Amino acid sequence: MFTGIVSGIGVLLTRESRGADLRCRFELAGLAARAPALGDSIAINGCCLTVTAATADSFDADVSAETLRLTNLGKLHSGDQVNWELALRAGDALGGHWVTGHVDGQAEVVGVEPRADSLWVRFEVPFDLARYVARKGSVALDGVSLTVNDVSGVEFAVNLIPHTRQVTTLGALRVGRKVNFEVDLVARYLDRLLEARGEGAAL
Repeated sequence: MFTGIVSGIGVLLTRESRGADLRCRFELAGLAARAPALGDSIAINGCCLTVTAATADSFDADVSAETLRLTNLGKLHSGDQVNWELALRAGDALGGHWVTGHVDGQAEVVGVEPRADSLWVRFEVPFDLARYVARKGSVALDGVSLTVNDVSGVEFAVNLIPHTRQVTTLGALRVGRKVNFEVDLVARYLDRLLEARGEGAAL
């Protein structure tokens, strides 16, 4: 479990094909302060990965074909920056929202507009995921917990303040870029319960 309050920006060092899968090594500045053990979970761009090897400032993880299909991890190249977050521990502050690290799909940037010191960014999501997005609700984009400010059909908008743009990769967003998208956990379960009762709402 994660919070969407990223620990920092890391870098993809290497990627190695393993059939349809990938083995990746990420360098994460500041990792030594909470050195991970084998089997620990670390979110990369909002995707929960399992540590298979670790050093003081890097870790290896295997990325499955299913993860590559649903996320943007397969499009990363050596040297690309990523958001990273260590798994939530008992007693840690929950500054964002409940994030599982189980990415639902990708959202595409369709608009970027400066507003005062912030950026208003509009995304488009697949039709089957749009129903989970609600104004003033939460979403995770490349692992960053954000509040939805506006919703219209399959599009929604968020406001990126200067701090968010400085400490995450979202400051480099451009039209056409795709980010990993995870819906709010409560919305996911509520939709499933309504579906079981035959009360699922159409978009």
